[in-house]
Amino acid sequence: MALERLREALAQALFGQEEVIEALLATVLARGHALLEGVPGLGKTLLAESFARASGLSYKRIQFTPDLLPQDLTGSEVFREGRFEFVKGPIFAQVVLADEINRAPPKVQSALLEAMQERAVTAGGVRHPLPEPFFVVATQNPLELEGTYPLPEAQLDRFTARIVFRPPRREVWLRILTEEPKAPEPEEVDFPKAQEEAKAVRVAKEALEAITHVAFLTAEDKRLRMGLSPRGAKAWLALAKALAHLRGKPLVDWKELRDAAFLALPHRLFLTEEALYEGESAEKVLAEALRKGGVP
Repeated sequence: MALERLREALAQALFGQEEVIEALLATVLARGHALLEGVPGLGKTLLAESFARASGLSYKRIQFTPDLLPQDLTGSEVFREGRFEFVKGPIFAQVVLADEINRAPPKVQSALLEAMQERAVTAGGVRHPLPEPFFVVATQNPLELEGTYPLPEAQLDRFTARIVFRPPRREVWLRILTEEPKAPEPEEVDFPKAQEEAKAVRVAKEALEAITHVAFLTAEDKRLRMGLSPRGAKAWLALAKALAHLRGKPLVDWKELRDAAFLALPHRLFLTEEALYEGESAEKVLAEALRKGGVP
């Protein structure tokens, strides 16, 4: 299976991050975009570059800085030989790495919104479709680090999954220090077909009812400024199907539903100031909602 070979190739490039690799592939199968978060040096950029190389898709990296302009992403019209001609920016690639996205001001971060949602760019009143498949991988440093800006809620909601990098396990450190990562060879993957297969994974009525129950619980939770949106619920379901497909299951199990919830939902649940002051977290609120909503 091409997807399994792709997963193995990425594991040879990024040691000890099997869960992160699975989450990234699930996001691609869900036809979404991924936000990678973690302190510098854990391999966020390496994973994005390795995925593009291993999948054989066109790739562009955009380093987000405080002086970046929206047209640096999307492109702009240039006057040539007596007429205006649209010159495409780096957003016109199949895999786009928005590196350290939260180091640029919000107006630049929001330049990705149309591309991520509509898979097109509008310039000079003309709509320019983006290539398929189109996948944005954004890396983000924790907000406690100097020179970072919080992403707008509307943009966070466009990321299907927020994938958090953890420090390597003790047993992985020796491998990191003694082995060189292997550059993956291109693996031909029919992503449109794989996405359709993931979409066709069956979901029991009990799972759909649990998603609905959790959505209502988050809407009623006084610790949250807003509850789960329909877009968030659909992203949760799509990720659960994608995880089940990657794991060779024809039906979404409770494990996939729970695993997908912690990828798709925490960055969409915005705590009130009072809840933040009291030390609450989106993950804690979500865990309670899952338990009350019948997700074991």
